[in-house]
Amino acid sequence: MADIAPSIGRPSAHRCQAEVEVTHGVGLHARPSVAFTRLAKTFPCTIEVAVDGSGEWLNGKSIVKIIGARIRRGTKIRIRAEGARAEEAIAALSGLVRRNFDEDRKAGRADGRPS
Repeated sequence: MADIAPSIGRPSAHRCQAEVEVTHGVGLHARPSVAFTRLAKTFPCTIEVAVDGSGEWLNGKSIVKIIGARIRRGTKIRIRAEGARAEEAIAALSGLVRRNFDEDRKAGRADGRPS
């Protein structure tokens, strides 16, 4: 999943990518999009997201781009990162998506159903 490729101006750049299905009830609406971009901004690497079936890569640190993509439940997204801590960023972001953006935990439920 991760690869190391030479880069001009640097001895090597870390690049990796993951695909994950959005299982959150309403997809990436405002709260999940904010959680995703807030976490993405904690990493120094470039982070991009592509929606299943689209060849367009969006800035994964831009709330406007992520909300604007209208990513719905059941959609597969690809997340890629390049630069320092890229592998860590991919693991954290794909984990966040798999955990339904931690909204179940915030609501006090482990099963994802409303209280």
